[in-house]
Amino acid sequence: MFNKNIKLVIAAIIIGLGVWQIIENYIGNGIMLILFSLIFIFLYFKNEMILMAFLRLRKQDFDGAKKWLAKINNPATALTTKQQGYYNYLLGIMLSQTNITQAEKYLKKAVKLGLSMNQDLAVAKLNLAGIALTKRRKREAQMLLTEAKKLDKHNMLKDQITMMKQQMKKI
Repeated sequence: MFNKNIKLVIAAIIIGLGVWQIIENYIGNGIMLILFSLIFIFLYFKNEMILMAFLRLRKQDFDGAKKWLAKINNPATALTTKQQGYYNYLLGIMLSQTNITQAEKYLKKAVKLGLSMNQDLAVAKLNLAGIALTKRRKREAQMLLTEAKKLDKHNMLKDQITMMKQQMKKI
């Protein structure tokens, strides 16, 4: 909703008000204001539109997720680098249902920008492997699958990886 720099300015102003309240012996008000400023600091690192899109995607509501992502104007300036990665990651996952060429572009950009969780990176590489497999690029798909397997520390994608390897043998 707000630009990333505006969020930091608002947080700094609220922290300043909190410190002023503490100096004026209104300690409870000061502590509450400082705690309130943590919301804006949290939203600096985790964009609220991306969080809402993740919630919609979790409920398999692709249209709702697209609407939340569409509310982000000019992602290059409004988001931090990791947030841009997740923005492209979400777009790639949603487009993988309809347009695999566009999905590949967005997922490659997300991997390039970086994702903060290894599990998300593994899912992105698994999707890229699936796209490469549908385009008959077996070597690239094999490389992406091994990278996804290395990143999947908790074996949450084990079934999908084995299924993808079985499909690869058929080609």
